[in-house]
Amino acid sequence: MGYRIILKLFTIIILLSCVKHDERVKDITIEELKLVLKDNKNIQLLDVRTTSEAAEGIIFDAKQVNLISNSFEQEAIDVLDKTQPVYVYCRSGRRSKIAANVLVENGYEVYNVKGGYLEWEKKNKDND
Repeated sequence: MGYRIILKLFTIIILLSCVKHDERVKDITIEELKLVLKDNKNIQLLDVRTTSEAAEGIIFDAKQVNLISNSFEQEAIDVLDKTQPVYVYCRSGRRSKIAANVLVENGYEVYNVKGGYLEWEKKNKDND
């Protein structure tokens, strides 16, 4: 079990160091996401953090599919609608770039939320 976790983490580290930004993925700031959410509460928001990370809080009613899961691609396809844009976030923005690239390759219109959940928390605390 421990070996599989180490292997997954190693794979993620390699992917993060090599990930190129696909020009089809659009980056969006937290401020821009807030405007989108203000205009439309029914957007497809995808949280690609682990279940334990998502348990600490999510952005609105985001769907949660763990990027590290062996079945990420299929799980995401199962819960997302290709006719609607997808806004993807993770903890800080790195894993969401990987997830966004996977989704774009599967025909989705994807927005990567820069800064992820950490930035969301920071911006919302600043407004309190």
